[in-house]
Amino acid sequence: MRLILAVALGSAAGGVVRFLLSAWIEQRSATSFPWATLLVNLSGSLLLGFLATWTYEVAGVPADLRALLTTGLCGGYTTFSTFSLETVALAEEGLFGRAAAYIALSVVLSVLGAYAGILGARHLVSLRAT
Repeated sequence: MRLILAVALGSAAGGVVRFLLSAWIEQRSATSFPWATLLVNLSGSLLLGFLATWTYEVAGVPADLRALLTTGLCGGYTTFSTFSLETVALAEEGLFGRAAAYIALSVVLSVLGAYAGILGARHLVSLRAT
């Protein structure tokens, strides 16, 4: 139960930080390019890479603190960081083909999934309008 509470607390904090940082970046950006999402994904990947390595390699880091910082905080901030860390892990194991497949499948299928969701929602909206 402690681990679940740690993840929940970290997720809440990560989500709030993402919301505030994204809003701050979007207010200062004069372009339609999604800078906020890009910067959140980059900083989240950097942070998760650091925290995952540090908490696993430093003796005495409690499991609930590790879960709060990695799965919770970084996961609430951006799940792209998990994707990035898993891709690096595959590459470090020498599984470059799997890493490339994971990248390609994740990006292509996620974009297709988002598009399918948009089409589904639009279809339901059109049914409701008739």
